[in-house]
Parts: sequence; structure tokens; C-alpha cells
Amino acid sequence: MEQFEKPKSQAEKGAFEKIKLYLLKKSLPSPTERSKFDHDFAISTSFHGVHNIVRNQSKIRKTIWLAVVLGSVSLLVWQVYSRLVNYFTWPTTTAIEVQYVEKIEFPAVTFCNLNRFKTEAVARFSIIFFLWDVVSKVLHAQEINANSTSSHQAAVFVATHQDFSIKEFVKNNGFYLNRRTLLSCDFFGMPCGPEDFKHIITEYGNCFTFNHGENMQAKKKVSVSGRGLNLVFDVRQEEFTDSPALGFADAGIVFAIHSPKKEPQFDGLGLSSPVGMHARVTIRQLKTVHQEHPWGECRPDVKLRSFRSYSTFGCLKECRAWHIERLCRCLPFMLPGNGIECDLQRYYNCVSPVIDHIELKGLCTMGTHNSSCPVSCEDTEYPAAISYSTFPRQNALKHLSKKMNKSEDYIRENLVNIEINYSELNYKITQQQKAVSVPELLADVGGQLGLFCGASLITIIEIIEYIVTNFYWLCIFFLLKIPEAMQRIAPSQKRPANKNKIEEC
Repeated sequence: MEQFEKPKSQAEKGAFEKIKLYLLKKSLPSPTERSKFDHDFAISTSFHGVHNIVRNQSKIRKTIWLAVVLGSVSLLVWQVYSRLVNYFTWPTTTAIEVQYVEKIEFPAVTFCNLNRFKTEAVARFSIIFFLWDVVSKVLHAQEINANSTSSHQAAVFVATHQDFSIKEFVKNNGFYLNRRTLLSCDFFGMPCGPEDFKHIITEYGNCFTFNHGENMQAKKKVSVSGRGLNLVFDVRQEEFTDSPALGFADAGIVFAIHSPKKEPQFDGLGLSSPVGMHARVTIRQLKTVHQEHPWGECRPDVKLRSFRSYSTFGCLKECRAWHIERLCRCLPFMLPGNGIECDLQRYYNCVSPVIDHIELKGLCTMGTHNSSCPVSCEDTEYPAAISYSTFPRQNALKHLSKKMNKSEDYIRENLVNIEINYSELNYKITQQQKAVSVPELLADVGGQLGLFCGASLITIIEIIEYIVTNFYWLCIFFLLKIPEAMQRIAPSQKRPANKNKIEEC
């Protein structure tokens, strides 16, 4: 290390000596020449007002012009300082624009049954609701509502059923989608069926996404407002159930409207339709563009490994997956990744405590630019307005009863009709913009320079040249005068020493 430092220091020393020798060769201008240089600068500079101070013979006029120039410079400094302070607060404005189009992309819609599991399976595994709360905790760190008895039963169940796969249990005993549960499907006047839905697992168990990004429907666009997706579900209340003891007492379909490129998020965003109702949902497309830091809170450099487009919900899933895989050496099936799937034992003994640890320590945060998951730079949402009417009406009820060979009470208690349409063929863009850009800042500062001092970029260059020249002369002065002063001091310091030597002899 020293071998590298020595040549570097020697090179720096050599460069300094060269500069010193160059300056020593230059002669120092006389006081008359320096005074003439200052005078010429004052009368020729484009900085307004300075030449009036120099040329005026009257002391009163000189004083007045000096006060005017100093006052203008003071105002200029104050104005430029306020502009710079305002710029470095990173102000933004919000622009809202409505774009009208002939065709508009239809969103993805994910449907789930409010009753998650088959009744016969729940009768055999009554602890499944508690276990499912433990498993689905990876999506939302909710508190598990269970008493000590349920916790003890779950511990016993986990210990005695080590090969139990809750993922397979949900797939085989959760809500399913076929011709018996999906009675009718119509998308923009064209028939659709269960094959147009993608199976996913959410906190509601088995769910099914229509118009997901992997099928051809996602490429279709709606060209007429008021028409879209129309579905009739049979929720089969007798076949599927949930635990009323945990507060699940509803029957119907819960659904989320989202971008085909993103995962559905039900927490606070899910809509629901009860049985015996026709839900008419009108949507609009809202695009939001956020500025990157420091103007906004988004970070365009953040990418997700398991999702094509960034979303805060997807980022939180990946963050939790990373911590769980690192600490538990496995990966929950509800989280993205290619790790070894966690068994029920690890869910209960490791994954659940790790989720509590993540929330307690704030390891996966969201919102600001320095959080684990900042807001997305571009986001597409679908605000919805929903209205209900009784389904089916009285004469249609009799018709459906004969057609399905079901009683009228069964139809009232099990059928759900959901219709999703665009209200208008337009989308709204809410864009966060920089209130002050760099060109605008330069134009503002330039305007202040011109207003108060009549200065421009050339004026600033003149002043810089004047300062550099005086600094150059100052360097020559110190290099010439200081050595002369040191030579004068040296003999006076040697004389007392010689006297002492003589006295000693």
C-alpha cells in the first residue's frame, strides 16, 4: 500500500512545484496597472450601475448609485435564494386528464365463494378454519381469532398429521368452478365458460380469475359502454360452508377487479354480491402516475422477480417470501418463488412466528421511497359503483325452477348474478408532475438577474474572469513577498546565536 502512496504523493508534489515555478516566472503588476485593470472592468462590464459609480465625479451621485447597486444585489440574492429553496423542496403539481377512446381494455376479475370449504370435509377436519387462518396469515398479518383450546387442538393435529397438505386439501375440498357452479357466462355478447378462468388460491381459498394475463381474453377490448361481463353463479350453500363462530355468516360471491398484469387484492378492495341478488357493477379506468424520489415516493429501479409489473401488494408478498425462506428454509405455497414448499408443521412452528417477527420489526414496509415496497410509478385501478336488484324476478323464478329442476327456495338461496360494465369509454389519468424543472429554474434565475442587475450569463463570466485574475495576482504576491520576508527574518535570528557562541569561547 505504501508503494502506491509514495509515487502518488511525489506526483502531486511535482505538479505543485511546476505550478509554483510557472507563477514565479510571472512578474507582479504594479499598483497603477492593478488600479487601471479595476477601472477598466468597472466601466466596461455589462453589470448595470457599476460604471455610474466610477464615472460620476459627484460624491452624492456616487453614494446614491452605490446604494442602488447594493440594494439591487441584495434583492437579487434574496430572490435567487428563495427560488433555490423552493426548488429543493421538490414541489409537485397534479394534472388530471380524461382520454376518450373507441376501445378500452377490460380488466381481470377474480371470483371467490364466501363459503370456502366443503361441508363434509369440514365435518372430518373441524380444525381446518384455524389452520387456514395460520396459512393465510402470510398474505395479511392479521391476528388469529382463536382461543387456547383451538390452539391446543391445532398443535395436536399438526403433530399427528405430519403428511397433511393444506394446499391439496383446499384444492380438493374448496369451491370449484364447472358447469354446475357457473350456470351462465357472457362476455361482450360472446359465450364463455370455466375454461376461460384461471385457478388461484387466496385468503378465500379456491378463486378463479377471468381475463387473466395468460389467456386470449385479456387482449380483447370493449367497444361499447354498458356491455361487458355477465355471470350467474350457483354458490351451493348446502355443499360449502364456513365457520359462523369466526364471524363468517354471509353467503354469496366476493370478487376483485384488477389489472390482468397484477395479483388480486381482496383486503379492503373486494366487492361482494349476496345470493338472490343481481349486482350491477359499473367501472371506470383510472391510471395514476407518480414521480420518482425526491419529487414523489416511487422508485423505478425496483423490480419484482415473480411478477411482470410492479405492485406494492406483489412486492410485500416477495418480501415476506424472502424472509420466510431465509429463516424457515421453506416457502409457503401462497407466496411467489421456487423454494421448497412448507409443510403444515413448519407453518405452525416457524412461518407464523416469523410473520409476527416481520411485522414487529418492520422488515416489510410500504409507502415511502425508503421503505421495502414503495408506491408504484404507474398504477391502474378500476373504481366501481355497485347496485343491487332481486334476482330472479317472480315469473323468471318459476322458469329457472323448471329448467334447473330445483325448488324456488333453492334458487333464491344459491344463485348470484353479477354484471360488470364500463360506464363510459374513457379513462382518467392522474399524473404527478414536477412543479419546477431545471430549465424553469434557470429561466427564473436569469429573469431575476436581468430585472435587478441587467446581468446575463456573459456578465457572470466577466465577473468570474475578474475574480480569477485577482486571485492569480494574489498567488504571485504571496510567492514573491513571503520568501523575501523570510530571508530578512533569517539573518536577524542568526545574530543572537553567533553572539552566544563567542561568549562561550
